[in-house]
Amino acid sequence: MREIVFDTETTGLDPRTGDRMVEIGCIELVNRMPTGRTFHAYFNPERPMPLEAEQVHGLCDSFLADKPCFREGVLELLDFMGDSPLVAHNAQFDFGFLNYELDVCGHPCISLDRMVDTLALARRRHPGAKHSLDALCSRYGIDRSHRVRHGALLDAELLAQVYVELTGGRQIGLGLVAERVETVVQVARFSPARREFRQPRFHAASAEELARHKAFVETLDSPLWAA
Repeated sequence: MREIVFDTETTGLDPRTGDRMVEIGCIELVNRMPTGRTFHAYFNPERPMPLEAEQVHGLCDSFLADKPCFREGVLELLDFMGDSPLVAHNAQFDFGFLNYELDVCGHPCISLDRMVDTLALARRRHPGAKHSLDALCSRYGIDRSHRVRHGALLDAELLAQVYVELTGGRQIGLGLVAERVETVVQVARFSPARREFRQPRFHAASAEELARHKAFVETLDSPLWAA
């Protein structure tokens, strides 16, 4: 199964108030294993970058000034994503910006049926714990020492590893081929040794034994059979 893990960086928190997407990074997984195929792009937001956002991802106006607008790279992005499920952390946020940009360009929005939210997965699997990407990397022993600032492709790479752990661990994607194994089972059969046949003996109480039994029964106080 093919899936795309992606992350975005933006100028702020809400496209409805004028914020725009400035970076997207995508990782291709097949059977929960990275294939090495990625998509990464920066976009000119056609608006100033707020200082608060720049401090998060380090993308400034001068860096983005010569980058293409989203509409110039949208077809390449959509071609990479195809019709695969799209995995993101706090996916409502990323889908909100992605679909806003698509709508501005006149492209159909991506159905939320394709959305896989690793934040929701983490909350179900680890209730009461911290669910940030950093916290999940720490929980699963994923090296994030090179993550100084947020970056869409880097965060998508880390999230791909987290997603694999959240959905069963690395062994699910090993692609093991089932082979037919024939096992010869030797059954040890029990063969009893031959024994000499003996005629059954007659067993019966003697007259003396019967008399002793009768005398004993007569000594019993209020036996049940006499009631």
